[in-house]
Amino acid sequence: MVFGPDTSRPMARGEEAEVDLLLRAAFGGPKEAEVVLRLRANGNMVAEQVKPWEDRIGAYAAVSRMAHPVGWYALGPVAVWPEWQNGALWRGDPANPLRNSMRFGTRLVRDIAELFTTHYRLLPRNLVPGDPPTLVVLGKPTFYTRCGFSSERAARLSSPHPIANTLIARAGDDVPEETLVYPPAFDGV
Repeated sequence: MVFGPDTSRPMARGEEAEVDLLLRAAFGGPKEAEVVLRLRANGNMVAEQVKPWEDRIGAYAAVSRMAHPVGWYALGPVAVWPEWQNGALWRGDPANPLRNSMRFGTRLVRDIAELFTTHYRLLPRNLVPGDPPTLVVLGKPTFYTRCGFSSERAARLSSPHPIANTLIARAGDDVPEETLVYPPAFDGV
């Protein structure tokens, strides 16, 4: 029995406006919503996943192609309605493990990370030429580590962003040495 938000699914056509509102609310402004629009317009968007709850999109995550290296992808933006962040829908005992079922962002990001670490052979080969494919995220290490990303495995990467906040999800245990180039849609964010 699943408790908490419904399972993750691809964003459906017609949900773009709701996702735009979610991004603006979660980030307190338009920047991340504009990144998503540019990723779509430039053809860099690979997947948009949502986690619904009570006939509403509770969480959203974008996966886009990195400009370099080939076969690498960027996770983000990731958004949860502010009033639903940090498992806020859980009204019971904060020590109860079922509280984690109400963590929209954690569950959504973990689902995506597992595709790149455990189930990557299920990804379409025409979309994911890397072997193994790698998912990069820039964010709070304590959150993304809990979701299956590794900052230690990202330690030898070069990036225009702080390596201390760069993590990867990828099968294996190697520590790749690459220079990250994000899609132009991320410029200025």
